[in-house]
Amino acid sequence: MEKTAIVILNWNGVKMLTRFLPNVLDYSRDEATVYVADNASTDNSLEVLKTHFPEVRIIRLDKNWGFAEGYNRAIEQVEAEYYVLLNSDVEVSHHWLTPLTEFMDNHKDVAACQPKLLSESDRDSFEYAGACGGFIDRYGYPFCRGRMFDTVERDNGQYDYAEEVLWATGACMMIRAADFKQAGGFDARFFAHCEEIDLCWRLHLAGKKIYCIPDSFVYHIGGGTLPKNNPMKTYLNFRNNLTMLYKNLPDSELHHVMRVRAILDYVAALQALMAGRTGDFKAIIKGRKAFKKWLPEYREARKEIQSSKAVDTITGIYRHSILWQYYAKGHKKFSDLEK
Repeated sequence: MEKTAIVILNWNGVKMLTRFLPNVLDYSRDEATVYVADNASTDNSLEVLKTHFPEVRIIRLDKNWGFAEGYNRAIEQVEAEYYVLLNSDVEVSHHWLTPLTEFMDNHKDVAACQPKLLSESDRDSFEYAGACGGFIDRYGYPFCRGRMFDTVERDNGQYDYAEEVLWATGACMMIRAADFKQAGGFDARFFAHCEEIDLCWRLHLAGKKIYCIPDSFVYHIGGGTLPKNNPMKTYLNFRNNLTMLYKNLPDSELHHVMRVRAILDYVAALQALMAGRTGDFKAIIKGRKAFKKWLPEYREARKEIQSSKAVDTITGIYRHSILWQYYAKGHKKFSDLEK
């Protein structure tokens, strides 16, 4: 069994592969094997891989399974101690794997970690998708060290220390294979969005830890699958976020949080409608309806998660409302938050 396997999920991403894969190979070849799992692309991704990147191991999937199940099915075919789930639009840096691997080797209670994520287009700024490690507030709104809603900070070294977080970004996550499999991998029904937060939350409940290790850093384009304001992305985010909360929140918080979220979601939908974003308005309503429709399917999953959890209190959930902190109090940076 190999030590580290880098697994890049691809769907019609030949331009990204051509642009970023050489960099990954150059800076990883002595420390990891690189796999590309192809979600039944209809462009010439496979031909380009075979012709120009013969050292890459190709995993062919029979259809577009999305991010969550695509990775589940790909990882079934890879034997390694550590998996690195890497987006195809990430530029890595020299010796980027070493700090991650060393940290995991020395901290057996850590299930997953991420590097510092910087913007490929503005290299002195954090990147939206993961910045310097992820958190959520008590109502399920994600934020990061270095990114609060649409406010992305400059990287001035303010978060250059290892920190336990709630979630590591799916754009670049190193995860212990045994823990990934023990947790059952990503929730395949999510398809895409929130699947890494859900997985990391479940790992926390199992008694594991998640870290950001900023000694390692990479550059991410972001938005490679769906544009930021795409209604489908809005739909998936709302549906999956509500499902994640339902699965993982303790009984003592579930009903209160869900009531508040219903109010906040309909306010968000109304704001979208008033701003002329009818696609987002419809997507939010559709996302809530989809969550309610498949809720019965998740009752057993919730029961299993809650009955088997090893801990009740986990790191990385901010006990206040990030909406209130951001919009009412004007706290736009992670370091501004009330403790």
